[in-house]
Amino acid sequence: MSEQMSERIKNYINTLENNLDKAYSVAIKSRSLGFDPEDEVDIPLTKTLPERVEKLVASAVPGLKESGLSERISELEKEYGAQAWEVAMIIALEVAQQKFCKFQNSKDAMEAGIRTGFAYATMGIVSAPLEGFIELRIKKRKDGKEYFAMVYAGPVRGAGGTAAAVSLLIADYVRVKMGYGAYDADENEKSRAFVELTDYHERVTNLQYKPSEEETKYLQSHLPVEIDGDPTEEIDVSNYKDLPRIATNRIRGGMCLVLSMVALKAPKLWKAVSKIQSQFEIQWSFLSEFIALQKKMKAQTSGSNDAGRKILPDYTYIADLVAGRPVLSFPLRSGGFRLRYGRSRVSGFSAASLHPSSLFVLDKYIATGTQLKTERPGKAAAITVCDSIEPPVVKLLDGSVVRLEHADKHIEGIAEIIYLGDMLISYGDFYDRAHPLIPAGYCEEWYSQEFEAACKEKFNTTDPEILSSELGISPKIISGILKSPLTKYPNAKESIMLSMNLGVPLHPRFTPYFSQIAPHDLNDLNSWLQKGKLHFEGNSLEKIVLPMDHSKRHLEILGVPHKVISGEKIVVEKDEANVLFVLFRLGDEKKELPKFDDPVELINSFSPVKVRDKAGTFIGARMGRPEKSKMRKLTGSPQTLFPVGNEGGRMRSFHEALSRGKIKSSFPLFYCASCQKDSIYRICINCRNKCEQRYYCRTCGVTAKQTCQHG
Repeated sequence: MSEQMSERIKNYINTLENNLDKAYSVAIKSRSLGFDPEDEVDIPLTKTLPERVEKLVASAVPGLKESGLSERISELEKEYGAQAWEVAMIIALEVAQQKFCKFQNSKDAMEAGIRTGFAYATMGIVSAPLEGFIELRIKKRKDGKEYFAMVYAGPVRGAGGTAAAVSLLIADYVRVKMGYGAYDADENEKSRAFVELTDYHERVTNLQYKPSEEETKYLQSHLPVEIDGDPTEEIDVSNYKDLPRIATNRIRGGMCLVLSMVALKAPKLWKAVSKIQSQFEIQWSFLSEFIALQKKMKAQTSGSNDAGRKILPDYTYIADLVAGRPVLSFPLRSGGFRLRYGRSRVSGFSAASLHPSSLFVLDKYIATGTQLKTERPGKAAAITVCDSIEPPVVKLLDGSVVRLEHADKHIEGIAEIIYLGDMLISYGDFYDRAHPLIPAGYCEEWYSQEFEAACKEKFNTTDPEILSSELGISPKIISGILKSPLTKYPNAKESIMLSMNLGVPLHPRFTPYFSQIAPHDLNDLNSWLQKGKLHFEGNSLEKIVLPMDHSKRHLEILGVPHKVISGEKIVVEKDEANVLFVLFRLGDEKKELPKFDDPVELINSFSPVKVRDKAGTFIGARMGRPEKSKMRKLTGSPQTLFPVGNEGGRMRSFHEALSRGKIKSSFPLFYCASCQKDSIYRICINCRNKCEQRYYCRTCGVTAKQTCQHG
C-alpha cells in the first residue's frame, strides 16, 4: 500500500480487505459442505493484472497455477510498460515454449500461450480467452505446410474489438516463432467469408462494422492466420458450402465478429504494429494498404475525385439505418454538429456533450443518455449537456436569425436550423479509435491562449491590472479571458480593440462562419452591406438597417444574428453591427473585395481585424439504439430463482408449482451408494453423504462414466 495514502484511506482499504476476507472464508466453508455444483469458490482473489491473468488461465490450464507466470509478466511490464501488446506477445510465446509447465503436445502449449496473451490483452477480466477463443487448429496449406486456424465462438464479443483483433497478432507471433506457415486462403474461402459476414449481419444480428466485399477479400488474402469458428447459429450460409478446410456449413458467429473487428480496428492496429513488427519479425504491413482501401470505401468515392481533399466524408454510421432512428446531420455537411475538443464534468470516454438548446431544436428527440452514432471518431457516444459550448444558430418564422442560447425563448417559432451547435468530444475518443485529429473551429479556449501569448510577447506580463492600463479594457474582462474564457468574454467593441492592439484574432463569439460561404457570395454580401444605413448614438454604432435582398441568405450562412422588420428591412444590432462595420470597412468609401479562393483569406486580406475559421469540421450523427436504454424484463416479471417450469404457470409461480406437487425440468443425475437411491443433489438428503454423479446416454441409459462407446 502506498505510503502517500492518508490514514483515513488506509483504514478504509484495510476495512474493505478484512471484510472481504471474512466473506470469502464464509463462502469457502459453505462450498466445502458440497451442496453447490463445485467445492471451491469460483472467483479467486487477485490484486494485480499479472495475478488475474495467471489465475484466469490456470482455471483452464492448471499447470500454470503458481508457475511463476505472474512474476514473469511483472518483469515484462517493467521493460515494456503496463498493458503493452509486447508483453502479451512475449508471454504467449514463452508459455508456448513450455517454460512454465509441460504440456502433452506442442499444440496444447501453443493454444495455452495464445490464451495467456489474449487474457493479458483483455486485462484478465472477461471470459473471452477461455470461452471466446475455443481452440487452435493446425491445418494444411496447399503446399503441405501447416498453418494456424484460430477458432472463435460468440463470447469473444466480450473481449472488445481491439483485444479480439490483437489475439490474431499474438497468434501470428507464436506461429512465426514456432515455425509454422502463413494462411493461404483460396478464392472460395475469401468469398465464403464475405457471404458469411453478410448472412450474419442480415439474418442474425447487426455487426458493429460490416466490411465491404473488397475489404473482406483483401483481409482474407493477407491475414497470416485463419479466422475460423464453431457454428453458433442454426442457419446455413447461403453460398460457398462444403469447402474442404471449413468444417461446417452453418454460420460461425465468432469468426464474423473477429473478422469484422479486424476491419474496424485496422487503423488502431496498424498504429501500434508498425512500431514493433520488425522487432517481433511479423509482417502486418498490409494493414497500411487496407486502411487506404477502407478510406476509399467509406467515402463512397473513387478516390481520384477527392485527391486534394484531406478529410473525406465517412458514411459508415448511416450505412445500416433503421426506421425510427433519425439522421441528425450528414457526413461533413455544413450546419451539422461542429467539432469541439474537450470534456465537461458529465462527458468523457464515449460520452459527448451538446448544448441544451441543441436538444430543444431537435424537438427534444435527443435527451441526456441518448446514444448517437457519430461519423467521427467512430463508434457511438452517450449524450450529455454542456451550456458553455457554442449553441445552435436558427432562423425564425419571421426571417430573423438568433443565436439560441436560451431555447425556451424561440422554440415554437423556428423555421430552419442553420447550425446545430457544438458537439464536445474528448481527445481520448480520437486516441482510442486511432483517428487522426481533425481541424476544430475557433473557440474561446483557443482565443484565451492566443490572448495570453500576445500579452506576454508585447507587455511581458499577464497581470490584469497592468494590462488594463495598457489596453484600456476592464481588469475584470481581462481576468475573465485568461481564467474563465468559457463564461467571461469581452463585447464586440472590446474584442475589436484587443485585436487591433495585440494582433489577436476577433473573439470567436463574434466571428462569422466565413469558410461556409463562397468568395463570390462574399462579394455580393459586401455590395449589399455597403448600401446599409448606419445609425449612431454619439460615437457608438447602434444598428445597421439594410433593404430586403437575396444577399440576406449570405448573412444567415455567416451565422450573424439579425432581425427582420415588417418583411422589408433587415436590422443588425449592436455587437454584430460593430463587427460587420469593422470587417467590411463600412465607414470607408465603397471598396471591392480582392480575389481569393479561400473566403477566410479573402476577409483577412481586406479587414483590419484578423479572423480565424470558426467552422472547423462538421460531424455527422444519427440516433443509435434508444430501445437499449429500456429496462429488460419478461412479461409478468416471473422469478427464475427456482426451476418451476410450466407447472409454475404464466408467472412461474413457486406457490402454484408447489400446489401441483411436481415439476418437469432438466436436473443433474446423482446416486447415493449408502442409501442406494437416485438423487438430483450432490449431497444425499437422507444420509448427508456425498453422492456419485451419473451420466445419461440415449443408448446405454444411466451410466457411471462421463463417456461411453457412443460418445
